[in-house]
Amino acid sequence: MRIICIAIFIMASTGVFAQKIANPKKYANIITVEDLKKNLYSIAGDEMEGRETATEGQKKAAAFIENYFKSIGLQPGNNGNYQMTFPVYVDSLINSSIQVNDEDFFRNEDFSFMISSNHSASYNFSEIVFAGFGISDSTRDDYKDIDAKGKLVVVLSPNIAAEPSPQNRKRFNFFTQQEAAMKNGAAALFVVDNKLNPTEDKSNMYINAFQKSVSLNTFFITEKIAAAIMKNHYATVKSATLNNSIASKTFSANVSVSLQKQRITLQSSNVLGLLEGTDLKDEFLVISAHYDHLGVRKGVIWYGADDDGSGTVSILQIAKAFAKAKADGKGPRRSILFMAVSGEEKGLWGSDYYGAHPVYPLEKTSANLNVDMVGRIDPGRKYGDSTNYIYVIGDDKLSSDLKPINESINKKNTKLELDYKYNDPKDPQRIYYRSDHYNFAKRGVPIIFYFSGRHADYHKPTDTPDKINYALMQKRAQLIFYTGWEIANRNAMLKRDIPLN
Repeated sequence: MRIICIAIFIMASTGVFAQKIANPKKYANIITVEDLKKNLYSIAGDEMEGRETATEGQKKAAAFIENYFKSIGLQPGNNGNYQMTFPVYVDSLINSSIQVNDEDFFRNEDFSFMISSNHSASYNFSEIVFAGFGISDSTRDDYKDIDAKGKLVVVLSPNIAAEPSPQNRKRFNFFTQQEAAMKNGAAALFVVDNKLNPTEDKSNMYINAFQKSVSLNTFFITEKIAAAIMKNHYATVKSATLNNSIASKTFSANVSVSLQKQRITLQSSNVLGLLEGTDLKDEFLVISAHYDHLGVRKGVIWYGADDDGSGTVSILQIAKAFAKAKADGKGPRRSILFMAVSGEEKGLWGSDYYGAHPVYPLEKTSANLNVDMVGRIDPGRKYGDSTNYIYVIGDDKLSSDLKPINESINKKNTKLELDYKYNDPKDPQRIYYRSDHYNFAKRGVPIIFYFSGRHADYHKPTDTPDKINYALMQKRAQLIFYTGWEIANRNAMLKRDIPLN
């Protein structure tokens, strides 16, 4: 009798006993078309204002997700908090001016610049260097025989020519011109270009406020300013430069340049809900999706129903299914972190912030299942059954366990066509690198990225909830649930036996 009791205890402690009495299908059926649709019409509704990172719409969406996690019994996933905040910065212009020999010139009429790449500074120059196309490399040096150190340098954009050659566009671009000016010690750079892009009062958002080096303040100016500096000599040096001669020269003029901006610090957040495991609770599965989109542009809401409202509501329903299993005493052995991240559309910011500041050890994270755009049908998929498929990405990259698990689970339960098109290393769209799973993969965590493909409404305001195929999205979400169930309940963490490339 004692031997039998010990055997039962061992089975229960390893999860074998629990697995025998648990029926994942019962819980997969909690993921319903009705709930997916209801939640998506909220997430991708007018009230959320397109959910752009660090906006009120994004904060409303974060509150919706947090309240949902609370309502189904998930615990706060970030040391007692549901939200993991991270700073986001925006540069706001205070003023800017250019004056040549006491003549004033005006922003967006005579000059423009990029706020994000310039810093606050004021200059008064009496000596100005003209450096042709501003090239300084092994084949051409427009800085030869001139001293640019500490001076204002003026160069021509290839756009100044009536029909700039593709070769000149490629070679004499803004970045190479700026790099050459910095190399030669310039204090500031004027690029003569009559095709000015208007300067906005605020720059795009960014998250890295600290840079290894500060770039050279660069202004795009019209020929009106260039002629004010060089007077009648401008036509001569312009003609010589366009004829590929080196026309470097120094001019005397009184040029005052000023730019003042301030940095505004905003906040965005990831939303983390934790379902604690049983005997393997110190190991983790992360199921993620990004809930941000592109916000409001010129008064028009970009709804982002498929991108990635579909992934967001899918992980909400997957979480609900797992939470019900736990409430019934059949919860997962490993802990599951359900994570809705923001900043994906800006550059995978939220997932990268988590990867750099993980709440739970990445070496104890068995896998990340990432869900980004699973609600539509790819119109370019002209083979197989396009009413019953999902693109599976990354399952062959880090662990030899993942692909067999996902395939066997699908064969047994959902019977979707698993399409590995984007696993091809030669994929020109580089989809493997373009969603939040990559910030786990690059740190060695095995991943699967579930994706249904792009369509005509991708990154347009017409990506709305009425265009979602809810029955197919339900089936895809159920596949992810079943795969997560297996990963969270198996005896061993996934092997990490394929080297990270």
